[in-house]
Amino acid sequence: METSPLPRGRLVITDHFFGGVNHEREVANRFGRTLVVANCSAVNDTKVAVAGADVVLVNFAPFPAEVLSVLAPGAVLIRYGIGYDNIDVKSATALGIKVCNVPDYGGETVADHTVACLLGLLRRTGQYTNAIRGTGWVEPRALGEIRAFSATTVGLVGTGRIGLAVADRLRAFGFRVIAFDPFAAVETVAAHGVELVGLDELLDRSDAISLHAPLTSETKHLIGTETLAKMRHSAVLVNTARGGLVDEAAVAAALASGQLGGAALDVFDPEPLASDSPLRDFDNVILTPHAAFYSVESLDNLQRLAAEEAGRALAGEPLRCPVN
Repeated sequence: METSPLPRGRLVITDHFFGGVNHEREVANRFGRTLVVANCSAVNDTKVAVAGADVVLVNFAPFPAEVLSVLAPGAVLIRYGIGYDNIDVKSATALGIKVCNVPDYGGETVADHTVACLLGLLRRTGQYTNAIRGTGWVEPRALGEIRAFSATTVGLVGTGRIGLAVADRLRAFGFRVIAFDPFAAVETVAAHGVELVGLDELLDRSDAISLHAPLTSETKHLIGTETLAKMRHSAVLVNTARGGLVDEAAVAAALASGQLGGAALDVFDPEPLASDSPLRDFDNVILTPHAAFYSVESLDNLQRLAAEEAGRALAGEPLRCPVN
């Protein structure tokens, strides 16, 4: 259903880390808008930047109710990316503000990064490198057993677009893949060679676990002391989803005890990872700076798709990816 075009004014970008904003500028020019590019990280900065705005593109700037309340009536807020936990969607809905995201800009790149990290953990490439640098050489068995990929089971928590893309890549290496997802259809995941199981069974059977779930009140710290204790001894963990899915203190404790054999973490809660975090001290941990989505192509897709959504908002056309 079409709505009336929004009145002329500013097209606001609250924050970004891109090299340029060509797609956004093209849309602003096409609709006679002034493009305002801010650098917001705090509530007060964001509030000033977006006051009275009707179309806003946001990366990580905070949008609690007090910021949402200064937007123009019927405003559209577009999140650069998949997750939107920096936006109070409930308050936005109550205020009549439409929230959109961009769920499909870089899923293949995230899947690539996830599998690259998983393979590095299982083959202990980082640990071998550190050992050779530190001692000059090391015997292949010195760091523990390494199983063939064909004898390894990977458990996926979440089977959305990215989770299934990871499954497809893993199958090519010969892994067995199981998954926990209470919302997935058996036939859908089976088409990707994935067996659906309960969470406890996944923890018990998996040699490696990869997280692909959204962050909600139910999934916060899904991986914590209790679930880590149920995992296979020395299994490894990969998180390229949301930092809040993992209790970082519990993961550090499981690494120290040897219960967890390694971890690859791309997302943290909060970010950046604290300078004194014990996770920095383990040689069986891969740390990347929320970079799983990153490639030249995925960034361009992200900006293009977000700008196109802004264009639909400005034209009063149906939005492609509304969240509320």
